[in-house]
Amino acid sequence: MDSLDETGKRKYISWPVIALMDFVTVIGFDDIIYNFQNQGLAVVSDWVLLLVLFVIPYEMMVGHLGSVFAKEGGGLSSWIRHTSGDKMGYITAWCYWVVSLPYLVDVANSTVISFAWLFKGRALDDNEMSNWVFALFTALIFVAFIFFQHKFANSLQWLSIIGGGAMFVMTILFVIMTFAYLGEGRSVATQPFHFKNFLPTFDMKFMMSLGLLIFAMNGSEFVAPYVNEMKNGPRDFPKAMYMLAAMTGFLTIFGSFSLGVFFNAHKLPDDLKMNGSYYAFQAMGDKFGMGNFFLYAFIITQALYMLAQLAVLVDGGARIFLSDTAKQYLPKQLTKVDKNGLPINGYWLTTFICSVLLFLSSTLPTVNDIFNQLLNLNGIVSPYVTGLLFWAFIKVRMHEEDYPSAYVYIKNRKFAIFVGWWCLIVTLTGATFGIVPIDAEFGTAKWTHMLILNIVEPLFMIALGVILPLIAKWQRKRDGEEGQKNRFS
Repeated sequence: MDSLDETGKRKYISWPVIALMDFVTVIGFDDIIYNFQNQGLAVVSDWVLLLVLFVIPYEMMVGHLGSVFAKEGGGLSSWIRHTSGDKMGYITAWCYWVVSLPYLVDVANSTVISFAWLFKGRALDDNEMSNWVFALFTALIFVAFIFFQHKFANSLQWLSIIGGGAMFVMTILFVIMTFAYLGEGRSVATQPFHFKNFLPTFDMKFMMSLGLLIFAMNGSEFVAPYVNEMKNGPRDFPKAMYMLAAMTGFLTIFGSFSLGVFFNAHKLPDDLKMNGSYYAFQAMGDKFGMGNFFLYAFIITQALYMLAQLAVLVDGGARIFLSDTAKQYLPKQLTKVDKNGLPINGYWLTTFICSVLLFLSSTLPTVNDIFNQLLNLNGIVSPYVTGLLFWAFIKVRMHEEDYPSAYVYIKNRKFAIFVGWWCLIVTLTGATFGIVPIDAEFGTAKWTHMLILNIVEPLFMIALGVILPLIAKWQRKRDGEEGQKNRFS
């Protein structure tokens, strides 16, 4: 359904807005925190290497595919359907949509945590909120948000502009204040603070965290369904990808360096992944004698940013899954849209699956364990599906005469295919090593518990993907039998 302004003319989405919509799904201050805890200052080099060898090629491939299939509304599922057939289109649509759900749970978790900080002004203790209360509040966030999105159809763009813009501004502020702090000759929290601390360490821990590094930087294809809502999508969509790459590089490299100034990278809090962003801005306020000013500015920004992520992920993911996937693979209830063109039943299925994942993970000992396990689950399932994007790019470049594009990433076809295979292999490697728990000591009961969840939860999501086509097949058979009865009655 087209979006019209007051004069009845179609409203187009500009490429800077597309970039901001994408930014809220690709990278955030929390993503830097997560990987800083895993790698310390060495993560700065990891970001640089990934930016050059993975992220820029990845986002430019998205720009190329978005230009080739500018008139398609299903994003990655459309790309795979056109290059590999309807069945692969359905598999891709289901996988791509369902693997975004652990991140949706993570975003909803983070929203609860942001409101806890807003009202308490500090991190919650385990005895202040049980695992099940935490899970209940997270589920309520989903329900409240779906109601909001259902009633306010234009909330997506506004939330993305406000949330994405505010988060980028807060990150720039954090970096600027860091260099102002260093300019005054003040001490650095990480000691020793040597060049060798920044060198990458290609050990088992790096391999276990590679999937989470990739996850932190992927997702740019999420806005692909909106290419046909741009005035000149084939020309302008790649511009949004360039802007996104620049924002991502700035945030990850300088943000990680700044964290090493305010945190001792050699001795980090256990709950850094859950509360580290708040600790960072709280520390900055303390260092400059400004109390909790920066903390509360970030809390408000974080809440808006998380709501923007929910908007883009729920709506964009549902569009990818439902917009052009072959109908014979879907129960007809899932294709229903409301008066605003929103796939409302897809939203409710999203809530159901997210709730199951959340309550399975709630069997872990603490809220911090729940947060870490669900976060690391993203580093497993998401990169596996991102690999399908590189497969689509490889197929398009192998048969580029059938897929003309206004924007071409890497003119030389053989080199373009090589880069596609490189990104695919790196992605699958990171996803596979991510199955091994990184936030628990090997051999402990908690490590085993997390490993089981890292296997069981993806299997649950795969099983649902198998069941839906069976339901659709049963519905077609039932409708066919009823049609025959009515004809002979």
